[in-house]
Amino acid sequence: MRPEEAVARLGGITTRAAILELVSARALKHAVDEGRVTRDGLGRYSSRLIGDALHAAHALSGTVSHLSAALHWGWEVKTPPTEPHVTVRRKRNIRPDRRSEVVLHWSDLQPADVRGHVTSPSRTLTDCLATLPFDEGLAVADSALRHGALTPCELQRLVAALGGRGSGTARRVAAAADARAANPFESTLRAIALGVPRLNCVPQVRIGEFRPDLVDEARRLVLEADSHTWHSSRSALRNDCRRYNALVLRGWTVLRFAWEDVMLRPDLVETDIRRFAEQALPVRGARQRP
Repeated sequence: MRPEEAVARLGGITTRAAILELVSARALKHAVDEGRVTRDGLGRYSSRLIGDALHAAHALSGTVSHLSAALHWGWEVKTPPTEPHVTVRRKRNIRPDRRSEVVLHWSDLQPADVRGHVTSPSRTLTDCLATLPFDEGLAVADSALRHGALTPCELQRLVAALGGRGSGTARRVAAAADARAANPFESTLRAIALGVPRLNCVPQVRIGEFRPDLVDEARRLVLEADSHTWHSSRSALRNDCRRYNALVLRGWTVLRFAWEDVMLRPDLVETDIRRFAEQALPVRGARQRP
């Protein structure tokens, strides 16, 4: 795996430690030297597309927006864009040859919608939540909450004012968003689980000494997003096995899903979760979470 691919898999914004679980330090250094990965600060790295988006917006007298703006604000996303997202004013005529390397959006942004050459965090959220599929929007909203860009109540108020196409999806995302989600991988798995009736999977619920990725207490179900990033060493594998066995011996069903299936074959993941939901009965006395 190339370093830029590792950064993309980790949400477009990540740490040196996380990247080195997937590639060598030498490969990472070469990628930075060649401009394929950007070093933002001590131990912090991002996709070079963030810088590309700023250059593209400047060339078009536009504003970095949508997923490109989300990355600019330091929010991990499910799938980093391969081309910069740029918003230009309505009725602006852009020659076809200048459209080929950007994703263009047309809108008359207000001064409050822009910070420098990038849409504000609030405008970035509304743009993403109104235009992205539910799982991608949830990853953005979870990231924004996780990084303290706004509170859940502020997010609810933000989407309440939306109307038109995409407003329904935006409100669904805002209702489901949770700062406890650890990363876009986990957010995407939760988005799949939310589509399964009779389940209520909540991120990072403590079970004894453990804190699994997703938990449905009523049905004693644990969903684990198994990433190579966190299970690549022998000690990590050993601890993971002990954790799995301890949960099973306490009466929990543990379903484990690989990154490739969650991100690329969500139909397979949903099928397995649905099969469990169809046969599992709530445990008497289990707590129900809103």
